[in-house]
Amino acid sequence: MITQDNSVILVGTYGSDETHALSAWTSTSRELTDEKRARIPKLLDKLAKEGHHTPFEKSSLHFLVTSEVASHVHLVKHRIACSVNTESARYKELKDDKVYVPQDWDEEEQRAYVEHMETVYKTYHDTLARLVSKGMSRSRAKESARFYVPYGNQLTADVMFNFRSFYHFVKLRYSVHAQLEIRQIAMKMLELVVETNMFPHTLKAFGLVDDSLNVLGPFV
Repeated sequence: MITQDNSVILVGTYGSDETHALSAWTSTSRELTDEKRARIPKLLDKLAKEGHHTPFEKSSLHFLVTSEVASHVHLVKHRIACSVNTESARYKELKDDKVYVPQDWDEEEQRAYVEHMETVYKTYHDTLARLVSKGMSRSRAKESARFYVPYGNQLTADVMFNFRSFYHFVKLRYSVHAQLEIRQIAMKMLELVVETNMFPHTLKAFGLVDDSLNVLGPFV
């Protein structure tokens, strides 16, 4: 069994502040001059503040997120706004036995939890093998034995947002009202996007960073 924190990897991005600006300028002229580049920060700020958000849908942010089930459920709740594909215990046996341990539990509680999870995974694997030995198809055994696996099990999800959807996700999930685990995931996503330096003016326009590109939040 592997105990580990949740993790976020930024796989790649498409677009930039210029992409958003060019989309907004489609009705006039998409030709970029030095003068128009200088107007991009003010334009993006105006679009964000006045609710003209469709130009921000023209970029993509692609992540791999490994998290416990509760955070995965939070991600899936944004399915209409982002694309999510997740490893499935229906199609493979969970042999890595990845487990998230709550960071804010004391050592005694963490030890008790880890012992419980070790028992749970043994039961899962033993049940799967036993069902197959009794004549059940392996595919059905895999998809039903996973009912033993609890919320602490970690899954890896392939997640993609456009920037407008990403902003919505961050405002909801990097919030003082959000569960600790999904809040940490949203914060890490935001930090990784800042590090690309592809969207500085868009991030400022939506109030996600300060003028020095320091991440703001958690949000209320």
